[in-house]
Amino acid sequence: MRRFLFWALLCLLAGFLPSAAAQTSAQDSDPGYSLLETLNVDSYRDKGEAITAILQSDDERARGWLQALLDGRLQRTDDGRFVIVLNNTGRSWPVEDALSGEPLGEMSRRELDRIGINNALRNQLRSAIAVVDLYSPNVERRRTSADRLLGEVDDELFDTLTPLIEDAEDDYVRRRLIQAVAIYQTENGEMAGVEALAGSLHPRARVALNRATNAENPAVADAARAALASVEQNLKINRGVETLYFGLSLGSVLVLSAIGLAITFGVMGVINMAHGELMMLGAYTTWMMQQLLPGQPGLALMLSIPAGFLVAALAGIAIERSVIQFLKGRPLETLLATFGISLILQQLVRTVISPLNRTVITPEWMSGSLVINDALSLTLNRLFVMGFALLVFVALMLIMRRTRLGLEVRAVTQNRAMARSMGIRATRVDIMTFALGSGVAGLAGVALSQLTNVGPNLGQNYIIDSFMVVVFGGVGNLWGTLVAGLSLGVINQILEPWAGAVLAKIIVLVFIILFIQKRPRGLFPQKGRAAEG
Repeated sequence: MRRFLFWALLCLLAGFLPSAAAQTSAQDSDPGYSLLETLNVDSYRDKGEAITAILQSDDERARGWLQALLDGRLQRTDDGRFVIVLNNTGRSWPVEDALSGEPLGEMSRRELDRIGINNALRNQLRSAIAVVDLYSPNVERRRTSADRLLGEVDDELFDTLTPLIEDAEDDYVRRRLIQAVAIYQTENGEMAGVEALAGSLHPRARVALNRATNAENPAVADAARAALASVEQNLKINRGVETLYFGLSLGSVLVLSAIGLAITFGVMGVINMAHGELMMLGAYTTWMMQQLLPGQPGLALMLSIPAGFLVAALAGIAIERSVIQFLKGRPLETLLATFGISLILQQLVRTVISPLNRTVITPEWMSGSLVINDALSLTLNRLFVMGFALLVFVALMLIMRRTRLGLEVRAVTQNRAMARSMGIRATRVDIMTFALGSGVAGLAGVALSQLTNVGPNLGQNYIIDSFMVVVFGGVGNLWGTLVAGLSLGVINQILEPWAGAVLAKIIVLVFIILFIQKRPRGLFPQKGRAAEG
């Protein structure tokens, strides 16, 4: 019996040893195993050299290994195999072979030995992964890795990156690599780096130039100061452009909110305090369209443009027929009545929908920014609002200049009595004009939904500014509304940084009051006998 057990054990060992030898032979034949084996040392310095060797190996698996090592997922089994942990939660972890990528099932923590790293190696790994990503076919990954290298270049990376600059096919990546190398040279007191950073607006470049102003070499310090002065001047110019951009975008919103008011105020002489709530209805229409078309914010926004116009126009017709037609010629009563309507509409929205603000999803093609340089980027949603405001303005100009309705509106605006005597039905013109102005307010609400949250008080934030734009530009004049809206938007944006939002509005209001003292009919006064009277 003992002899039988001995021979059985011997046969088992004979079957196992060739398999283990074959596994070891397969690992030894893979050059990647030798690279990973160099990480299995106690010295962090030797591990750093091993990371550099993996980086320079051109092995396609290098990035995965380095990322796993950085995340603490590159580990070694008891039998010497290198594995990557796929999920390190729970008692048993699913793993795969680091060389072949073959799933190996689950292993317990006791069966694995993690390859430890320190903070210095973590920084080295991040830089190494960034270098590997420079060869990625994905454009965004290449550019992100190039951005990550700014300020992270050391002696080893400098030697690695220098030959890569000429090989870089992407101009953005090449420019970033030049800046990364120049920052390293500048921090080491080299004149070449200072000269290369002279026109750079990136924050890391400014930090390097600031440090170089204290360089031991007087020539380098002077060059750094001159470069820094040039950069600061360019930054001022870019900040000015950014302020102008935000001012024009704010002005575009004011134009959209005021242009419908200018039409109704000019034709009918009605001070419509419910105009802001018509904008609110357009914004809520956009939100409702997104609820009807979940997951399609772009399509919902496109459909919201005609829908917002129609909803606000119908609400405007209802207001004109139910209230305003009975109060013509009585501006004070009209003001009070429309103020009451605004309160009713606000409470109606709070009751039917919610008193809480609603968020409208911005389509992907309106998200993000248009990057001009390292110091200037233009948000796309504001750019689209500016374009939308311009299109609405052009459409209204065409309506007023090329259609019969526009001709009748201009006639009634200039002299209502004379227009009536010429056969123009002023009542019909009033209805169509109020519908048109209300519809444009709805379009303003659609645009505002892409810039701010939608709530019952949305319109109240713009109604006063809208009246200021109308009065400043000239009652009933579209060109005056455009110029006044853009001007007030830019002035507000310039004043706010040093005066504050509230004081800036007060200054603008005082300016308009003083201006009206000199030109009571605004920048572009309405022409006609009635207007002159």
